[in-house]
Formats: sequence, structure tokens, C-alpha cells
Amino acid sequence: MTEQPPIPARKLHVAMVGAGLSGAVAGRALAEAGCRVTVLEVRPHVAGNCHTERCPETGVMVHVYGPHIFHTDDAQVWEYVNRFATMMPYHHRVRATAQDQVYALPVNLHTINQFFGQTLRPDAARAFVAERSQDNADPQNFEEQALQMIGRELYEAFFQGYTTKQWGCSPRALPAAILKRLPLRFNYDDSYFAHRFQGMPRDGYTDMVARILDHSGITLHLNTPFVAADADAFDHVFWSGPLDGWFDHDIGHLGYRTLDFERFTAPGDWQGCAVMNYTDADMPFTRITEHKHFAPWEAHEKSVLYREYSRACGPGDIPYYPIRLVAEQALLARYVARAQALSGVTFMGRLGSYRYLDMDVTIREALNTAGMFLRQTHAGTPMPGFAVSPL
Repeated sequence: MTEQPPIPARKLHVAMVGAGLSGAVAGRALAEAGCRVTVLEVRPHVAGNCHTERCPETGVMVHVYGPHIFHTDDAQVWEYVNRFATMMPYHHRVRATAQDQVYALPVNLHTINQFFGQTLRPDAARAFVAERSQDNADPQNFEEQALQMIGRELYEAFFQGYTTKQWGCSPRALPAAILKRLPLRFNYDDSYFAHRFQGMPRDGYTDMVARILDHSGITLHLNTPFVAADADAFDHVFWSGPLDGWFDHDIGHLGYRTLDFERFTAPGDWQGCAVMNYTDADMPFTRITEHKHFAPWEAHEKSVLYREYSRACGPGDIPYYPIRLVAEQALLARYVARAQALSGVTFMGRLGSYRYLDMDVTIREALNTAGMFLRQTHAGTPMPGFAVSPL
């Protein structure tokens, strides 16, 4: 992966706060370089929000905090996860129920033809959608981006209601970049991701993360909270908890959306796909996930499903999606400035940097953060508060 310089003669004792992907990957890299690593996890399990476990009733591997799909174009990261897990082929496909019909997402040629009752070929469909799109050279928000990209009919059917439910605000209040992550295809490719490498760990993410943490230089403590006052016991602390949590939220809480899950079981195959989005605004939940479809190499007589409800994250809730609107950006800048002024602590990961990160990016940044720490230590220069700026 990343070439690492030798660790100084004095063996450093570092704390990894959080046993999710960030803490596990960075901790493993530092342990392999000779550091003594103590991993402190407040939950009773490793792997953070990608924690998986077998349902004792059905035998289905359940993504306890919602589905996580591994996809990447980073060949080194793909090699890394295959070092600790048997990655099984899995290509993510999503369906959407809208206006009493079922469609394929992302929007592709089949979606367009089905929705408009057409039989258009690719070039004709491209022109057809362009006629309905609004000309806007510089979209400033999610809605303007959608209207420029797909036009009002497709936007209102597939994105307006779903986005409002997911984020709890008007799409006009959201940045255009959120929609830019989703493709628009003028062929019949209904794959959700276009990355070269896609798969699922055969034995689940928790098993994979446990294997990453299985090193003689790593000591793991579950059900163990960490407070900033404990930092003096270590040569350096890597914090993958909420950025504002390090400061006890003393100037305010950064905004997150959280999820509530309504779990149910059913005989057989309940919905026929892993994810069904419900895009109509009057449907209170955003989607239903059927977890046995995330492991298509397995066979189960029963099924485990989650209805997902999105809402504002309050104290004690699990944060999922950073909001990063205007108010949060201003508060984030204040916390970042305070974090950068600290010594002996580095903030990383989705919560520590207040960014939405896919798993492959999380792994890449954790490896890079560990490598930077080793280089800075070897050179005798302090490690910055962030290896990647959140701003």
C-alpha cells in the first residue's frame, strides 16, 4: 500500500478512539510499523455503522445500521480488503416505487421509456430529456441541478419527495453536489455504481474489521468511552468520533440526519431486490432494504427487512449523514480552527472530519493518515489536526 518510514526507536503508544474502519485501518498500519496501539470503542462491537451480524431466526447476515456496499476504483484499497476478507461478487441495483409503478434507478433508458411511455433509442432519449430540462449553466442547489439534469417530471417523480424526506428540508436548501454523485444513463445499464471493483465480504464487515484489528500490537477495549482528559496517557490520539464531541459540543452541535429502522421478517422473498426506494412524499419511510439480497450466494427460507425513516439527529442518536448547510459550515469552521490548534490529536473518518465518506475513501484516508503520522514523527515535526481538511 503506502510506503512507510521506520518508526523511531522509542515505541510510541497511540490511542485509536473508535473501532470502525478508520480506527481499525489506521491502527493496523501503525501496529505493523511498531507502534503500541490501544483501540477504545464505546459500543459493544467493532466495525461502527457497517457492523453486521447473523439473525438467529433466519440465518440472514444483517447490516444492523443499514446497508453498506463496497465499491471502488482504487486497486490498492481493493487489494487491502481482500487481505482481510473473502470478497464475494455483488453488484448493487436499486428499484423505486413512484406513483404506483416500479422503476429502475439510477435514471436510465429503461426508466425514461417506462415513465414517459416511449420506446426511445439513446440519442432520441438524450434529446427528449434535454427538451424537458431547464437551461442553467450554474445550478446553485439540488433542485436547480435536477431540473437542469433531468427536467421537472423526472425530478418530481424520483427526487423531490425522497430528498425532502431524507434531509428534512426543501431540495432548494441542499447543495447541487449531492445530486452530482448520481449518474444519468442513456442506455439500459441499471448498475448503481460504475466502479471496477464491487463486492461484499462473505463473512460480513464485522468479521473483516475484527481481522484487521487482530495484531499483537493492538489492544481492543469495547464498551469503553474516551474523554479528552484521557489523552495524556498516550503519545498521540486519533479521534474518529464526532468532531464537536471532542469539545463536548460546547459551542453547538453539528447537524446530522439519523435513521430509525422498523425491522420485520417475512417468509420467502418479500420484495425481490435488495433496496426499494419509496419516492412519493406521502410515504413516510424512504426505502425498504431486504438483507438476504446483499448476500446472493446464500439461500434462506426467511427474510429480514428494514423500513428506514430519516429524521434530525438528537443527543444520544447515532449520526449518519452530515448536513453541511450554511449554519453547519460556519460552526464547522470554528471547530476546525480549534482542532488545528491542538497538539497530540488527529481527527479522521466520517465523524471526525464531518464529511460523508464511502468505505473505500475511508480506508484510503486512514492509511494515508497513518503514513503521514509516521513520516512526521520520523522527521520530528508535529502531526496536524487533520490529514485531510474538512473545509
